[in-house]
Amino acid sequence: MDGAERARRAIAETGIAYEISAHGPVGSLEEAARLRGLEPGSVLKTLVVRRGEGDHLFVLVPGDREISWPKLRAHLGVNRLSMPSAEVAREVTGYARGTITPFGALRRLPVVADATITGRTVSIGAGAPGVAATVGADALVAVLDADLADVTDPR
Repeated sequence: MDGAERARRAIAETGIAYEISAHGPVGSLEEAARLRGLEPGSVLKTLVVRRGEGDHLFVLVPGDREISWPKLRAHLGVNRLSMPSAEVAREVTGYARGTITPFGALRRLPVVADATITGRTVSIGAGAPGVAATVGADALVAVLDADLADVTDPR
């Protein structure tokens, strides 16, 4: 089963309302947002962050924002975080960079979602280039049991 099918099945199993869009690879966040009928801030990036050896988590970051490493470290109570290599991220999630999603990942990882995503419709990657799921952010946070926190800054 390919990544998009694995992600779609995992999303469907949650029972939340979702819509899959498949527009293929894009050149920018703005293009992805336009094709999905959303503002860039409603397109979520799913980043894999390494907390320690074999200890990873997902961070959901709105497209118009970036991780604030000091805020994320303080929230998690750690002194050091890093981004794993593309190879390690794929080993941990089963997805290549640019297609990573918590849905259908090989391992269930903790999820931290930036607090600014709530109360709106968002789009999250769905396992293949240019494939995304549009969902209610509040439902997304609930089904992922995400920890909502102020962990980003404007780009």
